[in-house]
Amino acid sequence: MSNYVSQELVKKAKEIDLFTYFMNYNPDELVKKGINTYSLKSHDSVIISNGMWHRFSTGEGGKTALDYLIKVEKMTLQEAVRSILNKEIIEYDVPKNIQNQDRKIIIPSKSSSNKKVISYLKYRGIDEEIIKECIEKNLIYQEDKTNNVVFLGYDNEGNVKYAGCRSTGYKRIMRDAKGSTKEFSFRLLSNLKNDTLHIFESAIDLLSYATLLKLKGYDYKSHNLIALAGVYQPSSNIEQSKVPIAIQNYLNKYQDVQDIVLHFDNDRAGRQATKAMIIALSKYNVYDIPAPYGKDINDYLCFKLGLKSKQEIELYKNKIENNKEKIGVR
Repeated sequence: MSNYVSQELVKKAKEIDLFTYFMNYNPDELVKKGINTYSLKSHDSVIISNGMWHRFSTGEGGKTALDYLIKVEKMTLQEAVRSILNKEIIEYDVPKNIQNQDRKIIIPSKSSSNKKVISYLKYRGIDEEIIKECIEKNLIYQEDKTNNVVFLGYDNEGNVKYAGCRSTGYKRIMRDAKGSTKEFSFRLLSNLKNDTLHIFESAIDLLSYATLLKLKGYDYKSHNLIALAGVYQPSSNIEQSKVPIAIQNYLNKYQDVQDIVLHFDNDRAGRQATKAMIIALSKYNVYDIPAPYGKDINDYLCFKLGLKSKQEIELYKNKIENNKEKIGVR
């Protein structure tokens, strides 16, 4: 992935204020202090009020979530934009003079241990046996120094072409290694002939679904599961939306696919992406099967395992829906 970020995407990210950012992605981080005034659990000196934010311990402040992520969370511009727009597959607009250059992926260095990755994924409800099998197959590993979990994707010749890094700590980190291509994103493919493809927004949701299959007594290895590393942005004219490159690549190779099952999030971006994908994939039998409870498949898994109550999950979902009404989203 290039370090270049188009001005169009930066402008889009700047449209999101900090309150909206947390309400959409981590509402539990918000602590209400008064009418239209909030602080943050992780940074109690940050006050959000009437569309603005100020960090009293340092004197920093601003309006946008982008300012906050760069100034307080010390993210790069690229990381901040991805964090804000992470419900979309962000296709960075690379200048024409470098579009056709060969990109060599720079894979993050491995830690000598996968202990934190295993602990984190188990905390998210993922089955330990599935985690260890993915580690053995070099699909998942722990990044050195940062301890991020790295999800790998391979091309048809077995070469690593994608590496997505996600935080195992409290900070929200979502970045792809330099040179990554979403054409070959994280996936678990069937060891048997199977004409059905399941599509997820994230690797965590994919692994959550595999865990749910195992809990029901099914063999997850007999299913084709692909994660998009976020949901792509549909065209402004939804009828003209294109199939994500990872899915098109798979369908080009496996032309016996008949059924496609979408497991996207229950939020606005996930629902819009689902509509667009149903249209773009109209030649197939497309099924929309999101999580029965909560925002996503991992929420539902956590509920099934007792890691989250249904009430917690519904409360989170209601916060998102209420915020949509406040900002005029339909």
